[in-house]
Amino acid sequence: QVQLAESGGGLVQAGGSLTLSCAASGRIFSIKSMGWYRQAPGKQRELVAAITSGGSTNYADSVKGRFTISRDNAKNTVYLKMNSLKSEDTAVYYCNADLQLTLWSSTRGYWGQGTQVTVSS
Repeated sequence: QVQLAESGGGLVQAGGSLTLSCAASGRIFSIKSMGWYRQAPGKQRELVAAITSGGSTNYADSVKGRFTISRDNAKNTVYLKMNSLKSEDTAVYYCNADLQLTLWSSTRGYWGQGTQVTVSS
């Protein structure tokens, strides 16, 4: 019954900003990490940014200094603030969460449906 609900995708001009949100819902014992991946047509999916339950962050080199990942633990929600967007940021962005659903289970990865981000020149 675990779901990841994404929002915030859309069309923006180069140099503009956009914020993505992803909320995890359902019975969840523990969230180990949450993050964002993206996939452009003809390219493999790549990690954009991730944040652990302890607040540690990791960014792809291509977005460092432009994107900021944050979380709201009370809402089981992760955000991706994207500034100074470039045309090469155009892709489908997927929310990912590493979750432990019960005390007895191991941590596994879960995916959202994806949200389109298009940056025009």
